[in-house]
Parts: sequence; structure tokens; C-alpha cells
Amino acid sequence: MASLFDALSETYDAVGVDFFQPIASGLVAQMAPQRGESWLDIGCGRGAVLLPVADLIGASGSAVGLDISPGMVKQTRRLAEEAGLLNVACIVDDAQAPSLVDGPFDAISACLVLFFLADPVAALRNWMTLLRPEGRLGVTTFGPVDPRWQYVDEVFAPYLPPAMKDARTTGKVGPFESDEGMEALLSQAGISQVHTVTASIPVRFESAWQWHAFTWSVGQRAMWLAVPEDVRGDVRNEAELRLAEFAEPDGSISFTQNIRHTLGIRPV
Repeated sequence: MASLFDALSETYDAVGVDFFQPIASGLVAQMAPQRGESWLDIGCGRGAVLLPVADLIGASGSAVGLDISPGMVKQTRRLAEEAGLLNVACIVDDAQAPSLVDGPFDAISACLVLFFLADPVAALRNWMTLLRPEGRLGVTTFGPVDPRWQYVDEVFAPYLPPAMKDARTTGKVGPFESDEGMEALLSQAGISQVHTVTASIPVRFESAWQWHAFTWSVGQRAMWLAVPEDVRGDVRNEAELRLAEFAEPDGSISFTQNIRHTLGIRPV
């Protein structure tokens, strides 16, 4: 996982597609950062949640981001410095069991992270130890898949190993497939006042070429790497034929990304 996201770190969230920023903005809005708070963002990527939070909590607050990828941490540190955010610290650490951060924090966020972890309930319990009593937790995962997007992604299916076909990230299996499943995960970890807020994010690609660049710049790169190199061109051509079925007159293609924010607090 660290190697995959290291390879993505230069282009992740940087190919001109509004995807991670609007998703992160929804989580930030639901968690409502306050001035002076201490905040931990787990799996911070390039700071889509962490940097807006740091701005909102102000100089009297502290925002800590952790990610398993050194490349992502490097990019986030650079972006924080460019933004003049002096209240940000970013470290390489394991989201499953963070060992390099000290709580208690007022809030912990994890945007599009939990489904990557080997034992989500154990991870949540580990995170709970870093929250103060009545501290807030917010976890973002994917909701139901847009059938159009699924139709395009099916071009990869013949080449994917079983674990990737039934990946938790699809939101089609296990606790990640429903609001109730996600709420049960948090409840099992001892989190209280658990509830879910859903959202739908429009995702627009200017062209099939931008779709291709996007898929290589996010975790979907793993799908491309599962396709033998000598047939990747054929897979891309088939994907572009399917994309063309949904294209607007200007060549753009728009899908919907459904999002699930699951929220709760650490009980007293």
C-alpha cells in the first residue's frame, strides 16, 4: 500500500478532476472544526482534509496528519508550507495502529481510508484511545456505485485478482455496503451517537484522456497494473468506447460519486 501511494503522490489529486476536495469538504463541514482544537487526520494523503482543518482551527490549534506513504507526507508538508500553515505536522505512520502520535485529540478524521485496513474495528478502537472523552470521529467511505461508472470499470474485470474484484473500496460488500454496516462498525468499536450523512458528488472528466490520467493518479492504478502490459491498449480502447456512450457534445463525461460520512463521539 505504501509503495502504491508513493507512486501516486506526485499526481494524486492533481490532474484537474474535482474528486477528493469536494469529498473532503463534506467531511470537514460535518465535523465542524473549531478554533483552538487539536485534530488528527488519519490517512491524510495530500491534505484534502488536513489543510482546510488547519486553516479553520487557526494558529492556536494543532493539526496532525499521518499517512503510510512517505511520498504523500512529503507532498502534504510542501503544500502546508506553501499555504503558510504553521500549525500542521505530518508524519509517516500506520493507520491501523498509530504509534507516533500522542492524544488526546478533540477530533479524528479518516477520509477514504478505513476500507484499506486489515481490521477496521481494531483500527477504530486504536483511534478511540487517541480521542478525548466526547471527542468527535468522522469516517468517510464510498456509497452505492453509479451504474455508468461501474459499466466503464468492468473493462478491468477479466484481469483482476479475486480480492480486487470484491474490494472493500467498491462499497458493494461487507460493512462498507450500507449505512447500517458502517454504523455497526463504529458501534462495535465503542463509539457512541453514531449516525450517517450521505452526499452525491458530481465528477466531471473533460475527456476520455482525462479519465485515463485520473485512473492512473488514484488507487485505481492498481487495476491498470493488474492488466498485462501488452493488452492495456485494448482495455483503454474498450473503456473509451464505453465512455463515449455517456459523453456530452463537448466530449466531457460526468458521473456521480455517492459518499457516506459516518460520525460519532467517544463516550465519557
